[in-house]
Amino acid sequence: MTDRISALTVVLDHDIREDDVQLIRGAIQMIRGVLSVDTHVRDLDLHIATERARREFENKLWEALKN
Repeated sequence: MTDRISALTVVLDHDIREDDVQLIRGAIQMIRGVLSVDTHVRDLDLHIATERARREFENKLWEALKN
């Protein structure tokens, strides 16, 4: 039996300006089966810290809403 793939990661060979990457994002989005296309800033540490802070805020918000 073969594995099921839920995501693909594309790594660019160089940084591209955000406004220039819109055509690439649009093309990928048009591929059948693509649910979403996200961009990531070139500073991976900043991206990781931002996502962790966002998750922590989300968890605290859900806890506040439960009470």
